[in-house]
Amino acid sequence: MKASFQFFKAILSILFLLFLGACSSDENWDYSGPVGNWTSYGGTDFGERYSPLTQITKENVDELKIAWEYHTGDVSDGKGEVPTSTAFEATPILVDSTLYFPTPFNRIIALDPESGEERWTFDPQIDLKGFYANQLICRGVSYWKEDSCNAGNCDERILMATADSRLIAVQAKDGQPCKDFGNNGEIDLMEGMGETLWKGEYQITSPPAIAGNLAIVGSAVADNMRRDAPSGVVKAYDVRSGELVWSWDLRPPEGVIDSSLLSEGGYHLGSPNVWAPMSVDIENDLLFVPTGNPSPDYFGGLRNGLDYYGSSVVALRASTGEVVWNFQTVHHDLWDFDVPAQPTLTEVEWEGKKVPAVLQATKMGLIFTLNRLNGKPIIPVEERTVPQTTVPGEFTSPTQPYPTAPPPLIRHDLSKDDLWGPLGMSGDCEESFAKVHYEGAYTPPRLNQATLAYPGVAGGSNWGGIAFDKENQILVANVSDLPYLVTLLPNEAFEQAKKDNPGVEITPQTGTPYAMRREAFLSSLGLPCNAPPWGKLIAIDMRKGEILWQQPFGTTKDLAPVPIKLKYGVPNLGGPLITKSGIIFIAAALDNYIRAFDLKSGEMLWEERLPAGGQATPMTYRTSKENKQYLIIAAGGHGRGGSKLGDSVIAYALPE
Repeated sequence: MKASFQFFKAILSILFLLFLGACSSDENWDYSGPVGNWTSYGGTDFGERYSPLTQITKENVDELKIAWEYHTGDVSDGKGEVPTSTAFEATPILVDSTLYFPTPFNRIIALDPESGEERWTFDPQIDLKGFYANQLICRGVSYWKEDSCNAGNCDERILMATADSRLIAVQAKDGQPCKDFGNNGEIDLMEGMGETLWKGEYQITSPPAIAGNLAIVGSAVADNMRRDAPSGVVKAYDVRSGELVWSWDLRPPEGVIDSSLLSEGGYHLGSPNVWAPMSVDIENDLLFVPTGNPSPDYFGGLRNGLDYYGSSVVALRASTGEVVWNFQTVHHDLWDFDVPAQPTLTEVEWEGKKVPAVLQATKMGLIFTLNRLNGKPIIPVEERTVPQTTVPGEFTSPTQPYPTAPPPLIRHDLSKDDLWGPLGMSGDCEESFAKVHYEGAYTPPRLNQATLAYPGVAGGSNWGGIAFDKENQILVANVSDLPYLVTLLPNEAFEQAKKDNPGVEITPQTGTPYAMRREAFLSSLGLPCNAPPWGKLIAIDMRKGEILWQQPFGTTKDLAPVPIKLKYGVPNLGGPLITKSGIIFIAAALDNYIRAFDLKSGEMLWEERLPAGGQATPMTYRTSKENKQYLIIAAGGHGRGGSKLGDSVIAYALPE
């Protein structure tokens, strides 16, 4: 009897264990799969936004749940004690089992990546009373480790550039300032740059690029205020000491320099700046720099060749700052078509050959595919005739460059038939369209008449960039499709125009003959006058240079007066992430969701509501084979984008 009872207990134990195995979601976890960090803003210094992780699959992604949520407390709508609104555009990095990210107030926060528990914070105490031209934004921090750990000489540092123009270095282990770096852990980036008109005219919004033992920074300046805006010089500092190693002033290599446009440090004022993230190929000692256009944006008659490096991808020798090659995506840019996205370094298979490449996304919705070593187009680029200016003192390039593949990711032409309004109510758009000047893409601004800028300044790709799966040769891009109206005004009309049009962007462009007015081309209901989709998610087969699939991206849930969830496709800010398991993760759209899509088909696999706008790029990591794969998104909204503001960093993982 006793033996029978023991046998019965053994059978029950086996059944119980089998039951646990059937009910556990551990079957969804691939413990044999890879682990992986996210060591740089774009995943790696190449900026591919690709992860080798496979634990989250197309079959189990819909089981993702919030694992933890952290609140920074740093948020502003610009209406209270902090006069500038925030945009939480940060992508964290994960290095050696610690998660690091900046807040819009430039505080650096370190978290336990498994629990979200705070390990330390560092506050540089930026001046929150300043009016920051590009909002309060910090997209990321950077990591550096001493390459030779001799006894007593091993160091790890987190570096961040601030809205009030400082470069900060703190110890990765505890957030304490690196006292041997600059002045007690910081450098004044305005040194030698001249005077600013106000606190916040010049700021840094993107993470420093790390090339060996150098930290390299660009800058963002207030657009369209003056011809002699702060210089766009790129500077490289020794990560250990903070000493300036080299600087690259974006003046033309030859030509007459107006001495009145030199700063006290000898830098050319009003030169193109580099506000978007940079990329590094350390093996080839190359730094890839996406440039803006000279100041101001909409009149270039006085540039005297200063846009030689404007709206370009430039490869510098990372160790010296010497120009290796440069490729211009817009000639004599009069549309604010600065290169907005981090250059993506990878290998492209074209015509049966693998070539080291740079993939560059632009505001025009064009993808340029260039040889990484010499800048020559891998996919041919042709010059196409474009409209010409009639503005006195201005000139225009007769042609603009177009890659022959892939095709433009947004529309490049708008006609009366393309105008749109809900329930067919496009009458006021048609009335406005009849009054504007428009000859197609690259129509230059006119004097005293609104010009339709389409593609517009907020079109195509932006700072979120693209993601690329090298194995499958699939590029993923999220794009916006929004027209704008631009008008040049005699500078003596600036004050009255500003007074008569409160809430409209009207800037003086001081030092030129013309002020500028810019506004989105909207109906009286506040909706874009072009037909939707106003935002798309697109996958491109780069072996063929063809669109694999595309679909409207985002809904009207958080944009319409009535919260109706129509899949029109909406404007978006942020970028995509691809995992080896064939999933695209992306938030970005102005409707407060994070989503997952099948890489090859475009099918939406998962959708989760966010507590605020997810205008950031997600990242993912798995610290060990005993731990889960986590998906991280900053959900803090975008003040000027109009999404809901917040202060959350959210981690998703498969459930226990």
